[in-house]
Amino acid sequence: MDQQSLELRVLGRSGLVSLTIRDVVLIERLSLNFRAGLCVLTGETGAGKSILLDSLGLALGARADSGLVRHGAEQASVTAEFDLSGDHPAFAILKEQGLDADDRLVIRRTVSADGRSRAWVNDQAVGVALLRRLGEELVEVHGQFDTHGLLNPQTHRGVLDAYAGLAARHAQVAASYRAWRQVEDARANAAADIARARAEEEYLRHAVAELDALAPRAGEEEELAETRAVLMHREKLVDALNAAFADLSGDRGVERQLSSAIRTLSRIADKAGGRLDPVIASLDRAANEAAEAIAGLHAASADVDMDPAALEKLEERLFALRAAARKHGVEVDSLAALRDDFARRLSLIEDQGDLLARLAREAETARETYRAAAEKLSQERQSAAGRLDAAVAGELPPLKLDKARFRTLVEPLDEGDWGPSGIDRVAFLVATNPGSPPGALNKIASGGELARFMLALKVVLAQTSTVGTMVFDEVDTGIGGAVAAAVGERLAALGHGLQVLVVTHSPQVAALGATHLKVQKTVKGERVSTGVAVLEGDERREEIARMLSGATVTDEARRAAESLMAGRG
Repeated sequence: MDQQSLELRVLGRSGLVSLTIRDVVLIERLSLNFRAGLCVLTGETGAGKSILLDSLGLALGARADSGLVRHGAEQASVTAEFDLSGDHPAFAILKEQGLDADDRLVIRRTVSADGRSRAWVNDQAVGVALLRRLGEELVEVHGQFDTHGLLNPQTHRGVLDAYAGLAARHAQVAASYRAWRQVEDARANAAADIARARAEEEYLRHAVAELDALAPRAGEEEELAETRAVLMHREKLVDALNAAFADLSGDRGVERQLSSAIRTLSRIADKAGGRLDPVIASLDRAANEAAEAIAGLHAASADVDMDPAALEKLEERLFALRAAARKHGVEVDSLAALRDDFARRLSLIEDQGDLLARLAREAETARETYRAAAEKLSQERQSAAGRLDAAVAGELPPLKLDKARFRTLVEPLDEGDWGPSGIDRVAFLVATNPGSPPGALNKIASGGELARFMLALKVVLAQTSTVGTMVFDEVDTGIGGAVAAAVGERLAALGHGLQVLVVTHSPQVAALGATHLKVQKTVKGERVSTGVAVLEGDERREEIARMLSGATVTDEARRAAESLMAGRG
């Protein structure tokens, strides 16, 4: 089959619009467009129904495997398109990742023959982890061997909170828990600091006294090093300064000669018609500059002409600072700050009683604030548990579980297990026989009972779920007759508000679908491919009759199929 496109428009709330599959196992080219309501997928064992679910799972972040690539093809690809409401959680995830989105979400995933995988959301390259996050918000899959979702006790508390609309209360509890833990962490850190300070109190006191005596200051090392360099060349500097001073002063010095030249020219300046005025002014400036230079030489000479013992004292100071820095493993310029830190740690010892007492009071106040908020959440959970139990109980008789009991257990946790979700453990328990104690959902129920319990829960919880598409993979396994019909009725009821896709071998379930897709295998020569047909009228009757009677379809089976179909809607 080169290409197949089935037009089934999606109606109502958010859901899967289309699924396009290329070169996945036995599927060469297949395009399916879905609509809301209950869509049943039937077909003989081995026809390839699981390939459709594997393809959808691939688009939603499931593990990629080169074994999915059709033999002889270079790569497999799956494109899933969803029509979402404007407030759908998937948009928040996309915004968080800086990705563009509108009311349509198109996810594309490819797997090459060597196992490499790539993914795109609305033609923007993304990682598989993001696909998984989106998938959790878009499609919920429940299979006969499912160990996730409602069968995982870790999810039960969140499910109950969602059912009861406790998001705001949960957020308040989480915030108060974080505030409590912050104070407790500060308390623990302070206690650790104090313990360390006590252990090294003697060392700290000695170090502070030593640094106080040394009195280091920032920038001192550089200043001392520069002065030391000057003093080490003192004799050469003094000789040079004296020679320069001799050249500039004395009987033949430049200052005396400039003054003489100025006096000589000033006496005849009035006879030069102003021509000597600029010269005299220049000589005057030169005399002033020379005087300043000589004064500078005096000052420099005074700085350099220090007591030779000053160099020894300076070096002692410099070496003492550097020795202290090496001792404490810091830079010389950091010694002053280190002294302050040592003093702070000592003060912790002196102020420890007040500090720890204050933090203890703050921690107790924060704990009580958290506990009060968590107890309110717990009370609301208890109330919601009763409502959930009653709602599920109402769904059990139609599923032929009249004698079964469902119970939502809300019990307190030990304080060591308290957390941002509160102080409760929530678990869904069931008892399938009168008088038997309730047990874990995934431990007590048989395969057929489990499927029906899950379906009852799904029907009750559907109104609180943001997921628009639910997939049930052969959840009717192990049941038949009136029980299968009841399962079909609940699936159809679930389809009134959601898009429900069901892979089924039950004719009773198949007869109640708003849409019926038949997965079938086609053999052409040595080529085997899987395709999908939309069944209507007689074709649908024949498929349901086949499911009733097996390989040979009898008139009696056709009449039974017509009877089942007549009960649809």
